[in-house]
Amino acid sequence: MEAGAGGSSRALPAGEGGPRAHLAALVLARGGSKGIPLKNIKLLAGVPLIGWVLRAAGDAGVFHSIWVSTDHDEIEKVAKQFGAQVHRRSPEVSQDSSTSLEAIREFLNHHHEVDIVGNIQATSPCLHPSDLIKVADLIQKEGFDSVFSVVRRHQFRWSEVKKGENKMTEPQNLNPAKRYRRQDWPGELYENGSFYFAKRHLIEKGYLQGGKMAYYEMRAEHSVDIDIDIDWPIAEQRVLSFGYFGKEPLKEVKLLVCSIDGCLTNGRIYVTEDRKEMVSYDYRDIVGIDILKKRGIQVRLISERDCSKTLSAMQLGCVAKVSATNKLQVLEDWQKDMGLSWKEVAYLGNEESDVECLKKAGMSGVPADACAVAQKAAGYICKSNGGCGAVREFAEHIFLLLEKVNSARKQMEELSSAGKEVRN
Repeated sequence: MEAGAGGSSRALPAGEGGPRAHLAALVLARGGSKGIPLKNIKLLAGVPLIGWVLRAAGDAGVFHSIWVSTDHDEIEKVAKQFGAQVHRRSPEVSQDSSTSLEAIREFLNHHHEVDIVGNIQATSPCLHPSDLIKVADLIQKEGFDSVFSVVRRHQFRWSEVKKGENKMTEPQNLNPAKRYRRQDWPGELYENGSFYFAKRHLIEKGYLQGGKMAYYEMRAEHSVDIDIDIDWPIAEQRVLSFGYFGKEPLKEVKLLVCSIDGCLTNGRIYVTEDRKEMVSYDYRDIVGIDILKKRGIQVRLISERDCSKTLSAMQLGCVAKVSATNKLQVLEDWQKDMGLSWKEVAYLGNEESDVECLKKAGMSGVPADACAVAQKAAGYICKSNGGCGAVREFAEHIFLLLEKVNSARKQMEELSSAGKEVRN
């Protein structure tokens, strides 16, 4: 992190920018989007887009309040699920032509307790709490009036020549006769739009950047803006590699517990004339279970019904508990018997009876058609419905996160090895 500042520092009284000043995180999330409908709550790696930055803001622990400014009911619902308060913005600042500054000024007009606004962009899903903590210190402890995020880029710029103009392009930041090697050139700083922090008095004058200014340089891998940089599938891969998944470090999953009805099956029960029950399942889910087992992850099944005959017919070779009146108790017993921490347990459920299990498990998921309370408790929402590939999809999600765990472990081992070489 680096900061560029001008002017002299001064003591800041409470209410202007000191440690006791009210710092509010504000995410602007309009319902209209010309590119991707309701983009701000579209699932990205199983989490609504806006959820990534709200999680980071909450875990930073530096904000007195966290807000989402929106004009849409569904966005309001998701914002509240992630613990944010909601400011319903007016139609006047919800137009395609409305600016961020207009929406922020309207917010301040309704919230006189706020002294500093940290405007965080919903489209920056790789933001980490550590970034926000350092920026809050720049404002509250070092006396800056505004701080904004930048990223370092190594790109040579040339002047634009429009069609029909009789002139040549000119280099803007290089000498073609003495081109820099990348490692010999520090590059240039560009705004990346992840966040803009500013004090009330600046915003009221019509500025997000001004007064005693500082920039905060983000790591390149954390500088992701879905609006302009990358398309959605690539963004998901980037988030899985560099996103923030919560305070607790990820651990390698060793047990997946899957609810049978509504996850492994679609929840429908067919009854024949001779009163025999029949269910259907997706072969992709069976393959997913098989892959998990080959990777050393135990898969166990649970159901509130007595579906032992169905399980016997499916020949999955998994430990199962049927007629379970208390799913959480069964899950706790399995976790203790295997000697696992909760971070090593994954759970896929879809009903109210699964909610406490979803909250306990280190990794949790639900099919796309799970009930609302289950979706709220889950860390990952599948694109597939129950009985239609949700188990396979959740298995792939587990594998991607395991790659993240293994990558982090490898980096730590390399750093440790390098440290030993230096000491020797």
